[in-house]
Amino acid sequence: MILYPAIDLKDGKAVRLLRGDMNNSTVFNDSPVEQAMSFVSQRCQWLHLVDLNGAFSGKPVNEEAVEEIIKRCNIPIQLGGGIRNIETIEMWLSKGLERVILGTVAVENPSLVKLAASKYPDKIAVGIDAREGRVATDGWAKDTDIWATELAKKFENDGVSAIIYTDINRDGAMTGPNLSATAEMANAVSIPIIASGGVSSLNDLKALKECGAQLNGAISGRALYDQKFTIQQALEALDA
Repeated sequence: MILYPAIDLKDGKAVRLLRGDMNNSTVFNDSPVEQAMSFVSQRCQWLHLVDLNGAFSGKPVNEEAVEEIIKRCNIPIQLGGGIRNIETIEMWLSKGLERVILGTVAVENPSLVKLAASKYPDKIAVGIDAREGRVATDGWAKDTDIWATELAKKFENDGVSAIIYTDINRDGAMTGPNLSATAEMANAVSIPIIASGGVSSLNDLKALKECGAQLNGAISGRALYDQKFTIQQALEALDA
C-alpha cells in the first residue's frame, strides 16, 4: 500500500477541514510548497493535493501553488478539485501532474471520465466522496441519491487508474477510517482503491491494510500534521 500525504489548498494555504466544512478549517502551513517539500524530504512516494476553492467554484483556483509544487517536487502528484472539462485535464497533465482526480463530473458527466481515461491511460482517477454511503458533489456541498459503490461500477471497464474513496463524516475527524465501507468499495470493483478519511494512527493504517480487501493506498492529512506518526513509520506499517 502507498501512503499519500495530503495537502488541501484553501486561499493559497495548506489547511485541513473538519468533515468538509469550509468554515471549519485549520491552517497548518502558510506555504503549501514548503509543506510539500517537507513531505518529500521524508521520502513519501506520492503527494495528494486538493484545490478546495476549486472544488466549490468548479474551476482551478490555487493554480500557482499547485504549479510550484509540481516544479519543486520530483515525485508523482495527484490533484482533485475544480477539474470539470477536458481542457483543464489537459492543462494539468501538460504541467507535469501525474494523475488528475475527477469527482463532481464523474456524477454529472461520466462520459468525460471515460473519454479522458481512454485518451490518457493511467492518468485519470475518480474521486468518490460519500456521506452515509451516498455520493456528495461540488466540494461535498451537494448530496445525491447515488450509492458510492454503484458509481464506482460505472467505470469498471473504462481504464480508470484509481478510485479515491472518502468517507466525508470521517474526514479530518481523527475517528478512524470507515473500514467496512472501504472494503465494500474495494470488493465491488477491480479498480485500485485509495482510502481517504479518518486515519488517525498507525493502527488505522494497519487496519486498512487488513480490512479484507486489497487497497492501493491510504491518504493521510491531519494525522501527519498533528504528528500522530511520521511518514517513515507509516511506510513501515504499510510495508510490514
